Amino acid sequence: MNKINQLLQEWPSGTVITSEWLKEQGVYKQLVDIYENSGWIERIGRGAYKRKGDEISWPGGLYALQKLQRLPIYVGGKTALELQGFGHYVKVSNEDRIVIWKPPEVRLPKWYMSFNWKVDVDIRSATLFSENVHAFSSITFGQVDIDISSAERAILEYLYDVPKKEGFDEANYLMEGLSTLRPHVLQNLLENCKSIRVKRLFMYMAEYHNHPWFMRLNTSKMDFGKGKKEIVKGGKLDKKYQIVVPELSREDQ
Repeated sequence: MNKINQLLQEWPSGTVITSEWLKEQGVYKQLVDIYENSGWIERIGRGAYKRKGDEISWPGGLYALQKLQRLPIYVGGKTALELQGFGHYVKVSNEDRIVIWKPPEVRLPKWYMSFNWKVDVDIRSATLFSENVHAFSSITFGQVDIDISSAERAILEYLYDVPKKEGFDEANYLMEGLSTLRPHVLQNLLENCKSIRVKRLFMYMAEYHNHPWFMRLNTSKMDFGKGKKEIVKGGKLDKKYQIVVPELSREDQ
């Protein structure tokens, strides 16, 4: 009884815990089975549990992946921008979708992929930056902190999704509101961004809106590649950045 009481005290409400974490606490399978049969915990999938009667949502599942299984997975792109207060710049927001980023080699456990999180978990398996780039922030949900992309990283991830998953005009509205980005963080991200297309599109929009941080970026250290890149079909060629895009406009015009 003392063991389960200690376990419940250390277990944040509304989160998933894993069998690996239970082993670290000295709770092995036989004891886990006893707790489950006694009604203390409920299995939600192979190797994953929640408190009996506890309501868990997507942050509770992501907590287990980040903090217990130590996987390099995080909230990114549009969702990260919304969570940091930039959502009001977005024309159309889908509150039932969250964008999650992870490296392609990382496989997510079956319990996470099969559980009904009551939102559309939109996973990006891509390597957009070099390994030495972090640029993360955190946000608190209930009793736990979840890792998310910083605003600087998130806008580049967002542009990665234009135009297949996110709209060009919406990206422009978002960029218009990003006047407080940190130039030193952007510099590091842009120097280590692996997508020529994303870098060109970012600089094109940033220059148009002429935010204070734009002039502090050193483009001589960034690789913009060669040749023309078509971002949106039917657009016009911007000769400076060699990208085919629609003409930009400001929301107040």
